[in-house]
Amino acid sequence: MGHVEIPDTDLSGPVGLRGAPRPRTADSRNRTTAALERQFRAPTARRAGAGRAPVRRRRVPGPALAPLTDLLGLAGPAWLVLRAGGEPRPMVAAAVAGVLWAGLRAARGRYAAGPGAETGGAVGALGDWLVLIGLLAVLHTAAGNPVNPAAAVVAVAPGLLVATAATGLRTWPRSARRGRRARRVLLVGEVSCVDRAAELLASRTDHDYRLVAAVPVGPGPLELDGVQVPGRLASRPADDDVTTVLGGVYAHAADLVLVAPGPRMTGDRLRRLGWGLHDGGVALSVVSELSGVAAGRVRPVTAAGLTLLHIAPPLRGGPQAVVKNVLDRTGALFGLLVLAPLLLAVALGIRLSSRGPVFHRQVRQGRHNRPFTMWKFRTMVADAEQLKARLAVANEVDGPLFKMRRDPRVTPVGRVLRRTSIDELPQLVNVLLGHMSLVGPRPPLPEEAARYDEREHRRLAVKPGLTGLWQVSGRSDLSWQETVSLDLWYVDNWSVAADLGLLARTVRAVADGRGAY
Repeated sequence: MGHVEIPDTDLSGPVGLRGAPRPRTADSRNRTTAALERQFRAPTARRAGAGRAPVRRRRVPGPALAPLTDLLGLAGPAWLVLRAGGEPRPMVAAAVAGVLWAGLRAARGRYAAGPGAETGGAVGALGDWLVLIGLLAVLHTAAGNPVNPAAAVVAVAPGLLVATAATGLRTWPRSARRGRRARRVLLVGEVSCVDRAAELLASRTDHDYRLVAAVPVGPGPLELDGVQVPGRLASRPADDDVTTVLGGVYAHAADLVLVAPGPRMTGDRLRRLGWGLHDGGVALSVVSELSGVAAGRVRPVTAAGLTLLHIAPPLRGGPQAVVKNVLDRTGALFGLLVLAPLLLAVALGIRLSSRGPVFHRQVRQGRHNRPFTMWKFRTMVADAEQLKARLAVANEVDGPLFKMRRDPRVTPVGRVLRRTSIDELPQLVNVLLGHMSLVGPRPPLPEEAARYDEREHRRLAVKPGLTGLWQVSGRSDLSWQETVSLDLWYVDNWSVAADLGLLARTVRAVADGRGAY
C-alpha cells in the first residue's frame, strides 16, 4: 500500500497534540476549529508548552571513524587467520579485503549521517558481506591468487561481526528516537477503503504508522473490530468535514490524517480538507492504489495543475541486469566450491539412508516458460511421483500447487534437509548454467504453469530463483494467492540492492524454518 505524504505547514508557536505544530493563539485560526479544540481537550492529550530553541549539539565523530573501524575490523583478523593458515602474502590479501570492505560500505551509504540515513543494520551488513565475497571471488579468479577460498571466507567473517556491532552501537540512539516517533494515524475514507487500508496496516509491523481511529465517509459499519470511530462524514461534501476530522484528531491525539480516496472523497473535497488540516497543524497523507509498485519507481510531477505520478517500467535489461547475472554466476560458483564438503556429506547420507538416487531431477518452467531440468537432493522415496496421484485429495494448499505438511513420501533424512533448505543447494548448478537466478520467483512444474491465468503467467517474466520473497515470507505456509502476489511484486520491482537484502533475509528465514516442509 503506497501513499503520497503532503508535508504539514510551517507554523510557529506552542506545540499541539503529540508534537503537531499549532498557531500561537486561537484568534489566528478559524473560530470553529478553536472551539473544537477546546471541546475535545482531554487529560490524556495534554498540550505541551512552547518548545525550547534547539540546542546546537557537538558533532559526534562516530560516522567519521566508521570506515576506519570496518577496515581494521576486517583486515586485522583476516591477517591473523591467513598468517596462521600459512597462506601466501597474508598482509597484502588482508589489506585488499579491508579496503574493498570499507569502500563497498561507503558506496552503499552505510556511513551517511543525519536523520534520513539508512545504515542497513545487521541485514544490510550481511548483504554487503555477501557482495564482498563475490568481489573477492572475482579477484581470485582474475588474478589467479593462490589463497584458499575457504580460508578467505573464514578470514573475512570477523569483519562482518565487527561491522554489525559497530553499526548497532552507532545507530542505537537514533533507533530509540525513531521508535518513540511512531505516527498516530486517523484514517478517513469510504467504508470499503478504510477497511482495506486498516487491514493492511494491521497485518505488518515494519512501519511507523499506528492506526488510532477512523472517520468513515457515508453510511455503513466498519468490518474491522477495535477501530474507534469518533465521527462520520456525509456522503457529499459538507461544511463540517474539517471540523469533524479535526475533532477526531484531537480526541485521539493523532498527528497524521491518512485519506483513502474514493467516489465520495473527490479531489476538490480532499483539497479543502487539506487546507483545514494544515491550518490546524496536522499532517496529511493520501493512500495510493499503486500498492504493487515500489516507491522508487514512482516520480510525482505537476502539469497543467494536475499531479501526475510517473511510473518507471520494470527492469528487464540494462546495467542492473548485467550485474545481477555476474553476481548469480559468481555467487553460484563460489557457493559450490565452499559448500563442496557439505554437499558430499549430504549425498553420502542420502545414499546410505534410503534406496534410490542421490539427486532428484525435475522439469521446471523457467523464464518465458522455457523448460529446464532442475536439480535437488532427493528427500522422498524413489517412487514418490507415482504415489502423488493417490495423495492428491490430501493437498493442503489451494491453486495448482501440491503441498502436505506431513507428506508420507518424505524420508527421515529428507525432513532434515527440507527443514534446513539444504535440499535446494544443488540448484546452484542451475544458477551457474543460467537457468535460474539466486533470487526470483519459485520455478513451477509444467502442469502448474499450464493452469496459469494471464496474471499468474507474469511470474515467468524473470528467471526463477533459488530464494525469493516467498522464501523469506513463510514459504509453504503462504496461500497460493499470497505467493503469486509476492512473486508479482518481485517481478515488477526487483533490483540488485533488493536481491542482496533478500539473500541476507534468507539466512534468517532458513534458521527460523517456518513454512519448510
